[in-house]
Amino acid sequence: MTDATRPDRPPLTIGSIVVHVDDATRAMAFWAPALDYEPRYDPEPDWVILQPRDGRPGPNLSLDGVGANPPKFPEIHLDLYAVDQAAEVERLVGLGARRVEDWPYPKDEEVDFVVLEDPDGNRFCVIDAAPGLDDAEPGQPS
Repeated sequence: MTDATRPDRPPLTIGSIVVHVDDATRAMAFWAPALDYEPRYDPEPDWVILQPRDGRPGPNLSLDGVGANPPKFPEIHLDLYAVDQAAEVERLVGLGARRVEDWPYPKDEEVDFVVLEDPDGNRFCVIDAAPGLDDAEPGQPS
């Protein structure tokens, strides 16, 4: 029985999230420590697949060095859940992320997310997922 035909495995799963980047090596230097991931195989100059360290669960993150031209408002982005949002935002900024100052945050609502972009300009959110904040789904206005 192949891995794909095992009865305990869903017939379709997300194996990897692919991000277009200008420089796969530079992107790996940001994303690997940001997520505590490691290369799944030896990186190629324009392609690397990162996976969670130590067999932890989670999707792979593939960095495709075809060039980045991210839109200002991406159709798909990563939401990174953080127990200590402020500390994680500062850590990511220290790794090379930039704060997106012109994001149209809701004016009359409290939000639990901060929008950042990686060194290639790909935008992502850091969600405040601290336990006990409230019963709202992380990433949704409170």
